[in-house]
Amino acid sequence: MRRIEFGFFDAGGGHRAAATALEMAIGAQQRPWEIRLTNLQELMDPLDIVKKYAGIRIQDVYNTMLRRGWTLGSPQLLKVLQLTIRAYHRPTVRLLEAHWKETQSDMVISFVPHFNRAMGESFSAAFPGRPFVTVLTDIADYPPHFWIERAPAAAAQRQYLICGSDRAVQQARSMGHADDRIFRASGMILHPRFYGAPVENRVAERERLGLRPGLPTGLVLFGGHGSNVMLEIAERLDESPLDLQLIFVCGKNDKLANALRARKSRIPCFVEGFTTRVNEYMQLADFFIGKPGPGSVSEALAMQLPVIVECNAWTLPQERYNAEWIVEKEVGLVLRSFDKIDAAVAQLIEPAALARYRANAAALHNRAVFEIPDFLDQIFERSRGAIPPNGAPVLAAKLA
Repeated sequence: MRRIEFGFFDAGGGHRAAATALEMAIGAQQRPWEIRLTNLQELMDPLDIVKKYAGIRIQDVYNTMLRRGWTLGSPQLLKVLQLTIRAYHRPTVRLLEAHWKETQSDMVISFVPHFNRAMGESFSAAFPGRPFVTVLTDIADYPPHFWIERAPAAAAQRQYLICGSDRAVQQARSMGHADDRIFRASGMILHPRFYGAPVENRVAERERLGLRPGLPTGLVLFGGHGSNVMLEIAERLDESPLDLQLIFVCGKNDKLANALRARKSRIPCFVEGFTTRVNEYMQLADFFIGKPGPGSVSEALAMQLPVIVECNAWTLPQERYNAEWIVEKEVGLVLRSFDKIDAAVAQLIEPAALARYRANAAALHNRAVFEIPDFLDQIFERSRGAIPPNGAPVLAAKLA
């Protein structure tokens, strides 16, 4: 039984979601692997200077920024964060190396940016030659020192990279990673529920939510913590002459959900808080409005929903390429500001345009969550000599 350790953060929610989804897919395929999920924030709490001096974890600061829209200047904040990570690199490597020796993992998989150099060096120091894998949960890297580090000279320290776009593959090659270390998945990891049976009666389900069966329906979603911009979108579309209806998914932002429920609206609306039924709500919609996050955009496109996103100075730097990708793939519209959301929706729901965007979304065929276990199997095969056979003492193999 091989031991695989997944490392993630709860900053934004997408890292844990990807790790959990892949764990479920591996379990469904009945692979002979033991999966361990590790919240790296909890592991590295002793090195979190924000928690030390302010009493709050750095991932919680990040989530508060997202929830309140305090993202202007995020590229500069990112540089400060990376400088801090570099300053604490050696203590981080020591802490991680001790952890790997304790968990005795045969493979470590990173679902996080920023720390891949430290994770790779520490795992190599603990168990030379055992595979360290990075699964990019962004459509592309945001260099420098985000997802992909330059390939080290020592072969034992070289990571494997699982990329969900041609752009990410090109970036990995440009950083010196060999093709046999790069795996091209067909997209971002999605929860297996996005591949389940479709809603049986779309008309009846819309009516159950208080919506009209035949109206163009938009789903508005801004991550697991919502965003106050959803209120602005509701107001602008309510004031427009458009004949449509909206489903709002507010995540854990109860204040936002209550505000949306309390407002009087000309157009039919349904408001949901935190839910695991996003895939079902997407099946009841015709288009998506949100931020250009890799997870929510990929989920919408898997449900064949064209997307409308905003990209400007407030957009997180690692999400800005996603907007370019949306335009490149012709699967939606990118706005400088949601001030023009009414005009964008009018353009998108024009029947010929909607049909074209939906066809482009359907052509993507994202099956990443089911492909990646095969990639991991191939990596295990290549690393067979570095990992002791089942039942052999791991430490003895290393000492030998």
